[in-house]
Amino acid sequence: MSTSRHPLTYPSTAIAPSGALRVLVLLSGLLITAVLAGCQAPVRLMPTPVPFVDGYVDPFATAGVAVDGTEVPVFYATNRAVLVEKAEPVHLIVPSETLRLGVAHVRVGDETLDWPTLHRLSLSADPGERPILELMRLEQLATLDVDERVEDSAAAVAFFEHVNAALASSPNTELLVYVHGANNTVPRASAQASQFRHFTGRRKVVVVFMWPSAGSLLRYLTDVGNAAATVDTFARFVELLAAHSHASKIDVLAYSVGAQVTSPALAKLGTPGPGESREQLRQRLRLGQIYFAAPDIGTRRFVDDMKAYVDLTDRVSLSINLNDSVLRLAAMVARGSRAGRPDVGELSAEQTTFLIDASSELRFDVINVRPEDIPNLPPGSHAFWYEDPWVSGDLLVQFLLNLPPDRRGLDPQATPSGKRYWGFPADFDQRIRRIVRTRVAPDAEPAPR
Repeated sequence: MSTSRHPLTYPSTAIAPSGALRVLVLLSGLLITAVLAGCQAPVRLMPTPVPFVDGYVDPFATAGVAVDGTEVPVFYATNRAVLVEKAEPVHLIVPSETLRLGVAHVRVGDETLDWPTLHRLSLSADPGERPILELMRLEQLATLDVDERVEDSAAAVAFFEHVNAALASSPNTELLVYVHGANNTVPRASAQASQFRHFTGRRKVVVVFMWPSAGSLLRYLTDVGNAAATVDTFARFVELLAAHSHASKIDVLAYSVGAQVTSPALAKLGTPGPGESREQLRQRLRLGQIYFAAPDIGTRRFVDDMKAYVDLTDRVSLSINLNDSVLRLAAMVARGSRAGRPDVGELSAEQTTFLIDASSELRFDVINVRPEDIPNLPPGSHAFWYEDPWVSGDLLVQFLLNLPPDRRGLDPQATPSGKRYWGFPADFDQRIRRIVRTRVAPDAEPAPR
């Protein structure tokens, strides 16, 4: 594949397959992947983000709070229906309008792993086997029916009091909502959210929104339907966070099919209430960094949705890999490119103009994750946001420090038509380490190796 292509475009296939053939190819690809992978792999501690490798900056020592232990709980919200409520809810892959709120108790490693070992592994570039993250239990604290107000539920009031207490004790006052992708389970979603919190030095208060993915590669279309059925509930949840949490900003990290929940929900929230100005809506919602990692949503739908909300946020980021093998298959079944592997040739002139204006005036950033630019990144990577130390390092710095791309060490580039994007320079690892050292721990000595 040519390395001279600009992002936001990729060559079309010479022959468009029929609908039946397209589905057959998709299912064949998924079946091969499933056979090779066997059962769903457990979540292991992700590679150490590059700013923290070898303790150049120790995020735990500079957190400003006491950080130790191998348990990393996160808050959760879910619209999964349940089979039974007691003693612990048994969740189904069916969406409901009821919100269930609580704490996911996640542990890194088994009971034999101690904090000094986890601390060392969290600062190490050693590619050896990393500990597994295990969901020990879900502690459901409250349920909210579709028309039920928080004020009318003592349990819901208590949940938000827990969230606000966590924010008050954290050196970071922003709240991050993680929206997982397809082929996901409750334990897996909880573990991914937990390890993101872990690598922020446990500064960031994280809520994982667990929509009802079927947890199977072969049930992709079920996941797509469930994501669509979740949009209204997720929009309601964001409004509840804005109304009842003390977060200075509400950030969102949406991965893969999670974009099919997040993008239309944000568009839905982009309409002001009666007598409300857009500035008042912006202040009410307090949307901060919105980051779409390899989003599996139609390119045209993504652009149209963004028109409705981009001006209400601090920044919208879109990370793409034009070689993404998962989104290549998804595009075949959807009959259109995905925002994480976009083809701007599908866009109208109006949509194209909007993208150019948004990238220069509305803090919309396209981050081109080119495998040719990043050491050891698999060409077809879909999970680069947590599997690659360079990309995860950039993402963490964005959420922790709210820095724009040019102040995170990325290089500005542009397509011939004027669409701006950002790339990873050859010395990105050195750039981001210097930036983090200056901003996070200017007086700290590097941790011993």
